[in-house]
Amino acid sequence: GPLARAGELDGAEDGTRVTLLTGSMTTAERRRALLDIASGEAGIVVGTHALLEDAVTFFDLGLVVVDEQHRFGVHQRDRLHGKARAGFAPHLLVMTATPIPRTVALTEFGDLDTSTLRELPRGRSPIRTSVVSMPDNPRWVKRAWERIVEEVADGRQAYIVCARIGDPPSEPSAVAAPPPEPAAPGGSGAGAEKSPQPDANAVVDVYDKLVQGALARVSVGLLHGRMPSAEKDAVMRRFSEGDIDVLVSTTVVEVGVDVPNATVMVILDAERFGVSQLHQLRGRVGRGQAPGLCILISGRPAGAPSSARLEAVAATTDGFELARLDLQLRHEGDVVGTAQSGRTSGLRLLSVLEDEDVIVDAREFAADMVQRDPGLTRHPGLAEMVSTVEGTERGEFLFRA
Repeated sequence: GPLARAGELDGAEDGTRVTLLTGSMTTAERRRALLDIASGEAGIVVGTHALLEDAVTFFDLGLVVVDEQHRFGVHQRDRLHGKARAGFAPHLLVMTATPIPRTVALTEFGDLDTSTLRELPRGRSPIRTSVVSMPDNPRWVKRAWERIVEEVADGRQAYIVCARIGDPPSEPSAVAAPPPEPAAPGGSGAGAEKSPQPDANAVVDVYDKLVQGALARVSVGLLHGRMPSAEKDAVMRRFSEGDIDVLVSTTVVEVGVDVPNATVMVILDAERFGVSQLHQLRGRVGRGQAPGLCILISGRPAGAPSSARLEAVAATTDGFELARLDLQLRHEGDVVGTAQSGRTSGLRLLSVLEDEDVIVDAREFAADMVQRDPGLTRHPGLAEMVSTVEGTERGEFLFRA
């Protein structure tokens, strides 16, 4: 609208310009965009990871909005945040449907203020999730393909997601089997899990089998990361326009795909995906008026440890609840370091999940103390402890979201 067309005949007097920067732009387009960003002609800059490059210089960066926060590392987010002028800290807003464990920890410690949108966006429909064990219930897998055919007959579309592409004919397998799952608490684990885990279903193999079998009567498309960009764009456009009924894909559809007519998401080898990834993939359906269905097909027996994780994902669509589950499984990493998950942590006598009440009390106490004594002049011992942390690498990480 007029607010985005400053300097043009129909632009608003107090408008600005919106500039796009991506890695696939031509040299001329990129040069023009970099000039608009550096000169301040562009008041709003929208871009991909290309914005992190050294060549990108902002005239006066005041606000950073990071969408799909879990796709950026600590240093990457800090690099963009650091493109403001010297001595100035821009406002920072990070957005995600599934906060990474480190973010949950930072939120607990009060280093991030949180706004939670718990209602579905306008036009969205509820999603029901079911877990199917392929070894225990192969008949239910067949029923999943039948359900897709039924949805297509009603004019709907579906996704089938696989964990890997498949090996190029001339190359050995580049996908290693995952390590065996840990034993269940108090036991030695399911006997079946002691045997080697077979490779995950490859998307090219699944596509070939389905077009010749269960989905032979519907239009099926194939999408994966090894395809040329033009071919990927053409497949996605045909799916969006309804020319393709079922899209067999890798995780390239995890974010940024909006096809309201798609109502079924089948994820094969679901135990190989993380909690956040499953939630993101599930969000590709239920984006229209018809309710969504997500089927998590596991290659493990129903009693496997991964089954509890999949059932937990199926039990809720609350991103924050799933984030806490992710925190419980992967731990918070180092809140004063780069590890965004894992057991490497600066915390020694504290658990983010088990000691939440202690953290909340300490945060409120600290906020009250700083409000009463901003310079900590009446608390010289505490001031000395703070000064030993400030200026160090660990201290700097406290300001990195």
